[in-house]
Amino acid sequence: MSKSYDNSSRAKSLLTTQNLVLACLSWAVLALLYFLLFSAKIPVEGKGEVRADWYVIGTNIFEAIAYLGASLLCWRNWRSTQMVSSRKVWLSIGLGMFAYFIGGLIFGYIEIILGQEPDVSIADVFFVLTYLCLGTGMALALFSRRINLEAWQWLIVVAVGGLGSFLAWLISQKPQTSTDQIAFILNWFYIVSDVALLIIATTMLLAFWGGKVSLSWRMIAAAAFSLYIADMWFKFAQGDNYQSGDILEVFWVFSGVLFGMGAVLEYDASLSLKRRDRGRKRT
Repeated sequence: MSKSYDNSSRAKSLLTTQNLVLACLSWAVLALLYFLLFSAKIPVEGKGEVRADWYVIGTNIFEAIAYLGASLLCWRNWRSTQMVSSRKVWLSIGLGMFAYFIGGLIFGYIEIILGQEPDVSIADVFFVLTYLCLGTGMALALFSRRINLEAWQWLIVVAVGGLGSFLAWLISQKPQTSTDQIAFILNWFYIVSDVALLIIATTMLLAFWGGKVSLSWRMIAAAAFSLYIADMWFKFAQGDNYQSGDILEVFWVFSGVLFGMGAVLEYDASLSLKRRDRGRKRT
């Protein structure tokens, strides 16, 4: 009993808000340094200039741990009965993070181990689930509160949505190397989903600004922006000579890290509010 209690206490002392936020920030900084230092292509006889396999494996590891960690932190919120936001929100976002984690592993296996670059693969099933779950979770969080934006704030939402849509449309005009109908549908699904998340994130950022748990949702909004940047770059860079590991792909890691940080900050804010409420009741 004593040993079990000691282990539990030690785990709680390690999983403090400060330690978790520091771990998230450290992972993001390490990922940025890794991409900056090792993303350069090297000449390989018969292949031209390519990125080393060990480097691409490393980028996959950074992404995988970021999204797995985010999913676990979101599920911690889902299991807690003291959350300010609906537990369904964190369940949905956590499922989205875990789906991206699985999709990334499959995509990395196909690309690195099998040496293939299919336009459509089983990984897309999990990436589609990611968007569906993330969209559901973020929409639930947004519509669970009264949206009372001023006219200038709605103008910002419209401007960001319009700019994001135009950029996505512009990138989609790039000649495609695939004529597969499923690939075409998936491509447009990802584009529309990215823009939809961008609009939800902008609305969320403005609607929650200054609230008691606003910082956590700023992180979630920033995570959606990071996902948009990485996805748009991926669509723009794709082609016959595309190779994984470009510097802007670090925003995929940032996205996972920011979702995780949002979950941590929401958990901490919720516990603080509950403790404050209990203190008022006693007095």
